[in-house]
Amino acid sequence: MNKIIVLLFLLLSFIGSSQEIEKVIARQGHVSFFSHTSVENIEATNNQVLSIIDFSKKEIAISMLMNAFVFKKSLMHEHFNESYIESDKYPKATFTGDIIDLEPLEIEKQVKLIKGKLTIHGITKEVEIRTSIENFNGKYILSGDFDATVKDFNIKIPPVLAPNIAKIIAIKFRFEYEPYEK
Repeated sequence: MNKIIVLLFLLLSFIGSSQEIEKVIARQGHVSFFSHTSVENIEATNNQVLSIIDFSKKEIAISMLMNAFVFKKSLMHEHFNESYIESDKYPKATFTGDIIDLEPLEIEKQVKLIKGKLTIHGITKEVEIRTSIENFNGKYILSGDFDATVKDFNIKIPPVLAPNIAKIIAIKFRFEYEPYEK
């Protein structure tokens, strides 16, 4: 009888743990940015972005290499990394934050606010980002967009080029998460 109770307890605990995923990871997230100017639009994409969500703490962490952005023109890539972002000094951008009122088991699409700290070019700023989160049987998609200002991250623009660089950069992101296995 004791063996049956122990087996029943183990089975119930296994079923309970399989329904709740504690952490999910996106190994190839997608971040892009767009800058509209009168001379030429500037846009780039980065598909080498790592992100982890810890559902038990409702926290998210994102890390990306700045030199992994791909531009249509190689000269834009060079200027971005050498003159503006200075990716040799500041190789990564990071974000850590809390997902407000997240319901990990919710099947319906959720629109949630993420509050956290965005670090670009060695400068950390508090940001709030509205995101869409969808759960497809334990695989999650998180997407959204927000604006960042060049000035907030101390990115220097030479005066002669200032009219050619937008002051506000539109950033879009999309992450596809799977259960994290240690």
